[in-house]
Amino acid sequence: MKLITRIKEMQHFISEEKRSGKKVGFVPTMGYLHEGHLSLMKRAKKESDVIVVSIFVNPLQFGPNEDFDRYPRDLERDKQLALEAGADVLFFPDTKEMYPDEPVVTVSVNKRVDALCGESRVGHFDGVATVLTKLFHIVSPDYAYFGLKDAQQVAVVQGLVDDFNFPVKVIGCETKRESDGLAMSSRNVYLTEIERKEASHLSQSLLKAKNWLLDGDSGETEQKMIKYLEEHTSGFVEYSKILSYPELLPPSKKSKKLIIAVAVKFSKARLIDNIIIDNILTRQESGEETCSVH
Repeated sequence: MKLITRIKEMQHFISEEKRSGKKVGFVPTMGYLHEGHLSLMKRAKKESDVIVVSIFVNPLQFGPNEDFDRYPRDLERDKQLALEAGADVLFFPDTKEMYPDEPVVTVSVNKRVDALCGESRVGHFDGVATVLTKLFHIVSPDYAYFGLKDAQQVAVVQGLVDDFNFPVKVIGCETKRESDGLAMSSRNVYLTEIERKEASHLSQSLLKAKNWLLDGDSGETEQKMIKYLEEHTSGFVEYSKILSYPELLPPSKKSKKLIIAVAVKFSKARLIDNIIIDNILTRQESGEETCSVH
C-alpha cells in the first residue's frame, strides 16, 4: 500500500492507473478507522481495480466549539487497518496541502441541509461539499463509497455529483453496527461506560418508530421517539425526525422513501442514527402492511 501526502503525486498516480484502464474506488474518511470504514473498503475492493482511501480531518466542516482538535487521530493504526482491508493507496494530506491559502471559492449547499444535522450545524455541509469537490478532482474516482449512517451527507453528496456533473457513481452502503445495534462511529470512544450501554437505544428507537408508523401513528411517532430516548438515555435528544429521502422534506404520499433519524448529545459525544424505509404512507393507502429497511 502506498502512502501519498502530496496532491500532485496523487494525481500523477491516478493518471497512470486510469491510463491502463483501471477503475478507481474511493473511500473518503477523517481517519480513526472502524469496521464501518473497512466495510466500505471491502466493498470497493469487489467493484474496483484500485482502492484509494483518504484521511483528512477537514477543518471547514467543523463549527465553533465543535471537536476538531479533539477528533481522534492515529495514522499508524489506520495504515494497518487500511492495508488489511485491501486499500492500494492511503492519501494523507495535511491542512496546508489541502488549503495552502484561505479559499477563494467554496461550495454552498442550498437544499437537503435545512433539517437533521444541517439545521444546527450551519455551514457544516458547505465544508463537506467543498472538500469533496477537491478530493473528487484529485482522486478522479469512478466510484465513491459512503456509509448511510450519515444519510444526510449521502443525500448532499449525490446532489453535488448530479449538479456539478462529476463522472463518479455515489454508492451508499448499509450502516455497520455493534452487536447491540449501536451504529459504529469514531466518536463512540468518547462515551462513558454507562452512556455506551444507553446508546444502543438509538437504534431501538428507530425500529420502534418503524412499527409505530406501520400501526398508523404517523402524527405521533416523532414525539414518541423523543419520550422513549429521554426515558432510556441520559443524553439530550437534539432531534427525532421523519422526512422524505433523499429530499429531506416533510413526507407526502408522493415520497418514494422515508428516513427516520435521531441525534442524541451525550456528555462528550454527539451520536446520530437512522433507517431508510419505503414510504409507509403509500403502502398504507394500498393496504400493504410491510416495509423494507435500508
